[in-house]
Amino acid sequence: MSEFFRSGLAAAHARRPAEALAWFERAVAADPADTQARAWLGQSLCAVGRRLEGVEALRRAGEDLLEHGDLEKVCTIIGQLHGWGDFPGALVLARSAAARAPENLQLQHLLAITCGQLNLTDEALAAVETAEAMAPGAPMLQVFRASLEADAKRFESARSRLEDVLAHSPAPREAHRAHKELARVLDALGDYAGAFAHLDAAAPLAQGLPEFQRLDLRFIPAMVAANRQGFTSQLMGRWRAHAFEDPAPVFLLGFFRSGTTLAQQVLAVHPDVFVADEAGLLEDVKRELHALVPGMGNVHNKLDRLDAAGVAQLRSAYWRAARGRYGEALEGRTLVDKFTLNTVDLGLINTIFPDGKVVFAQRDPRDVCISCYMQLMPPSSATRHLQDWEGTAQFYALVMDWWLFIRPRLTIPVFELRYEAGVADFEGTFRAAFEFLGLDWPEDAETFYRNARGRFIASPSRNQVSQPIYGSSVARWRRYEAQVERVADRLAPFVQAFGYA
Repeated sequence: MSEFFRSGLAAAHARRPAEALAWFERAVAADPADTQARAWLGQSLCAVGRRLEGVEALRRAGEDLLEHGDLEKVCTIIGQLHGWGDFPGALVLARSAAARAPENLQLQHLLAITCGQLNLTDEALAAVETAEAMAPGAPMLQVFRASLEADAKRFESARSRLEDVLAHSPAPREAHRAHKELARVLDALGDYAGAFAHLDAAAPLAQGLPEFQRLDLRFIPAMVAANRQGFTSQLMGRWRAHAFEDPAPVFLLGFFRSGTTLAQQVLAVHPDVFVADEAGLLEDVKRELHALVPGMGNVHNKLDRLDAAGVAQLRSAYWRAARGRYGEALEGRTLVDKFTLNTVDLGLINTIFPDGKVVFAQRDPRDVCISCYMQLMPPSSATRHLQDWEGTAQFYALVMDWWLFIRPRLTIPVFELRYEAGVADFEGTFRAAFEFLGLDWPEDAETFYRNARGRFIASPSRNQVSQPIYGSSVARWRRYEAQVERVADRLAPFVQAFGYA
């Protein structure tokens, strides 16, 4: 292990990615055959926003490790590629590794996960069945297999498997997921009372899981409260007449399960559109803002202290992050930044992109909450609120109350894309969306679902948007009227405001 490598590790563990990157670059330059250094170089490149270079370095490191037969480290690289959203790269590596070592349980499991994320359900099922044969009865594999069976519409098989898992008193994490998956299966089979009972059984288990416990429930409510106080039309429209060098993207947002993923897939059909899928590009803007205006203070206070040059610097930070992640794919195309909970950051968006546009996905609040509660979502400061029924309604009300507050104060144009209208009149609704973006109507828009197979979609909706549009999710809440009644008072203002009464 070289001194360069040791110094890079120390910087990486101290969470100083730029410093770590410099050391790992020196380590690779000194010894190009050092695969471990190249893997860490890839991680560091991704950490500083140079994702395209980073995942390429990780892919090459994985290939070299596979050549040397170091399967344990290959598994680590596949997991890292998952973490950076490079599931296509992980698929190539996982397929090659699993073919070389078909008896390796971890590789088969990773191959199944990778295929599942890419809507390659049959291949995922084959891999998880192989893994399960090596570890029969393992609850984690059983639940995962049942999830894939549900994706393949093998509901009875999935139901039997999940009930068997729960009958053997699994650990809380496996029990939580089993209850959630069984609820999804029972919903598909028409047993709505049974489905909700399993959702309610999952709720207390989620509260006890460390990955949720460590998240602060006060974080987003505090952010919304500060935004309400500080973002005015005057602040947001201050630079409206200024000509910035960097263009403005389109922001596709709303609430979880409101139709943003459907809209993303349809808009992405157009050859002149590139969709950034839940990439969190605004986080780079916030980091740049806090570097420009150090010290304590809310985002709106710091924005208020910037001149036009400062705002231009924030826009440059945004595009630096976007190009580091997507490279030449952005050139000459309209960037649609789909990050659902960017709704909370509409004040920031309007202030630094006063020439931007917003597509706001809207859906019946009752359907949104049912669908959110039904889903297994990765832990975050937002999804922490969706782990029990009352919390789901409360969080929806928090975000949508903010939307109703900020909407009339925005100075940028907004297109409200109603999910139910898209189902009832697909072409009319989405043709209007393309017109809003200044784009012609793509003739293959209605076959958007063909593009989902083999692509990573960062949403639980990935399975739904891999099939033609369907109407069974409209007024879904009516199957759960008794349960919806428990939160009816909390949702009533939004049902009324959005015209769903």
